[in-house]
Amino acid sequence: MPSDIFSQTPEYSAFWNEYHLCTLTTLRSDGSPHVVPVGVTLDVDAGVARVITRKSSKKVANIQASRPGEARAAVCQVDGGRWATLEGAAEVLTDAAAVDNAVARYADRYGRTPAPDPERVVIEITIDRAMGQVNATRPKTASTAV
Repeated sequence: MPSDIFSQTPEYSAFWNEYHLCTLTTLRSDGSPHVVPVGVTLDVDAGVARVITRKSSKKVANIQASRPGEARAAVCQVDGGRWATLEGAAEVLTDAAAVDNAVARYADRYGRTPAPDPERVVIEITIDRAMGQVNATRPKTASTAV
């Protein structure tokens, strides 16, 4: 599988449109990973993944604590044997247009519009690596996965 987001299959993009919770990994100042559950949207045309969150969150603090241009993040989702990970440079966007765009994309993917929140910001990840296995068959029960 190519690691470029623009070279991924339509199935890969479709997997990112399904309803799945994801994990976001950012790095603490000591280099240890901070992993939290989030909703993620993928904009293949722009080559970015977006996470909406509060500006007071630890994930935002981790990104903002990095030197300019050096913050990194990864998002991952799993469904049975299918999985996908996106990695890249992360930045926090605070302008209203970026937040509104990210909220609309979240509503499209997750079927609900989050309540208004004046503290809302967007973590935008410019993807430089995409990987995964999206064509695997999902096990019917936990016992068949062994």
